Amino acid sequence: MFDFGILFPSLLNGLTTGAVYALIALGLTLIYGVLHIINFAHGASLMVALYAVYLLKTHWGIDPYLALPLVVPGMFALGYALQRGIVNRASHGKDENILLVTLGLSIVLENVALMLFKSDTRTIETAYTLTTVPIGPAFIALPKLVAFAGALVTSAVLLWIVTRTDLGRAIRAVAKEKHGAKLMGIDVDHVYAMCFGIGLACLGAAACFLLPAYYVNPQVGSGFVLVAFTIVVLGGMGSFAGALAGGLLIGVVESLGGLFLGESLGQIGIFAIFIAVLLFRPQGLFGARA
Repeated sequence: MFDFGILFPSLLNGLTTGAVYALIALGLTLIYGVLHIINFAHGASLMVALYAVYLLKTHWGIDPYLALPLVVPGMFALGYALQRGIVNRASHGKDENILLVTLGLSIVLENVALMLFKSDTRTIETAYTLTTVPIGPAFIALPKLVAFAGALVTSAVLLWIVTRTDLGRAIRAVAKEKHGAKLMGIDVDHVYAMCFGIGLACLGAAACFLLPAYYVNPQVGSGFVLVAFTIVVLGGMGSFAGALAGGLLIGVVESLGGLFLGESLGQIGIFAIFIAVLLFRPQGLFGARA
């Protein structure tokens, strides 16, 4: 029998999870939209951000939400340095080399984490970890509600940067025609590095919102980045609106799949949607035909 009392909490849970998925995918979308490459180190970078939040909490007692002003700029600086110091130099301007470099970075970061933290799964305890908030007939965990609101606010800030600032105009110019942008005096390499930094800053924010209700280990980023790739394709490569809508949709599909098929099979719906999009609308829901 259909029971709205069970379905409604599942929908809310899916939306809260999907907002964080969207935030992770937005960083991937920005990097693809400007650099036109897939960042295979995206998942490993999320793992680094999660460990940063974990260490700040366990060693210095800094709450994950209060760690935002530290982790977000730190991840931005890491992304900027990686792009200028490694990705840009090692790729020699070739996109296929960039793919290999980011894949190599992913392997290095994961193995360094294994060396430092072993393969143990780690969590943190906060005063609000088990706190719930009533919404209609449902009770939602407070960390998930904060993550939902925080992800939407961060997405809005990113959209404002891209559409309303000088940096955003430079980003859009480089994404559209990098040679023309260079002729107009725009430092293309700097814009590339800024985009890479902003993409990783999104991961820093996502890590702060995730960890109060999640865990971290050296392989934790793999599952998230697989979902993020699906969201980017679903929404349309390079589309910010598509990444946000796709993230929310994927979160709901995963939650409902877990409700009706069981937790172990909950992600089947995600990949069914992924295959259907590739077959029937390869440009994505918000993408334009080439």
